[in-house]
Amino acid sequence: MGALALAGAVAATAAPLASANEPLPVPFGFFSGIALEATNPGGSAPGTNDFSCTPSAAHPDPVVLVHGTAANRQTNWGVLAPVLANDGYCVFALTFGNRTDQPWPISAAGGLAPLGDSAGQLSDFVDDVLSATGASKVDLIGHSQGTTVSAYYAKFLGGDAKVSKIVSIAPLWDGSEVGPPEGVGGPDFDNATFVTELRDAGVYSDDVEYTNIVTRFDQVVVPYSSGILAASNASNIVVQDGCEQDLSDHIALVASQRTATLTLNALDPSNPREVPCTRVLPIFG
Repeated sequence: MGALALAGAVAATAAPLASANEPLPVPFGFFSGIALEATNPGGSAPGTNDFSCTPSAAHPDPVVLVHGTAANRQTNWGVLAPVLANDGYCVFALTFGNRTDQPWPISAAGGLAPLGDSAGQLSDFVDDVLSATGASKVDLIGHSQGTTVSAYYAKFLGGDAKVSKIVSIAPLWDGSEVGPPEGVGGPDFDNATFVTELRDAGVYSDDVEYTNIVTRFDQVVVPYSSGILAASNASNIVVQDGCEQDLSDHIALVASQRTATLTLNALDPSNPREVPCTRVLPIFG
């Protein structure tokens, strides 16, 4: 889908953008995104998918949000979408790997297709974002399966030429001892082959900067250290380091104030913010 067609398709569902005087509310907690989907089926999270957005000099790279298994462009990003928009980024989010031929709410569950197909959808979406905004590169933020889709796109589909930074929240580069390999999808396939291919190729692309944000209490990525992978162009952050009261699990990790600030710092390391330490509960945040 081209940029103009995509802009028209999302016009009715694009969420309001932040202004200097009226920042968007940020309801910390994972279920804020689910509430958005329930009240606006098929919509976009606040601050996302305005294809008329012009990147600022301070933030020249638009940010593309890449959701996890069974999530979508709205349910996964109730927190990070408004945080990024309030900070002046042009923010975009897609739903990939979902059954568009099915009625809602079945159609709302994304990340249920082969990882290679999902990475192809991400590639098309990034091209639309670049065309619409005039930017030369984007930054990607992925959660769970979205980290693998982002890395696969950069490694194998030419994304390394179009991506500046990738922030991976709860990645599992070494797989997990819990359940099937990441990229868990529909009943007729799994993504073990794609994950193995990515891991064997070294995961990282030389021209992209990576940040991995993990939690010791991850119940999906076991052990959590599967998401830690050293390289000269990668930073690894355990959210409990320096904040033991943060009990974020796989779900709460993407919706906490600590993760949000760490993400802002990863995208704009020249203007670091003090990272808060607050009590975060599993699942609820």
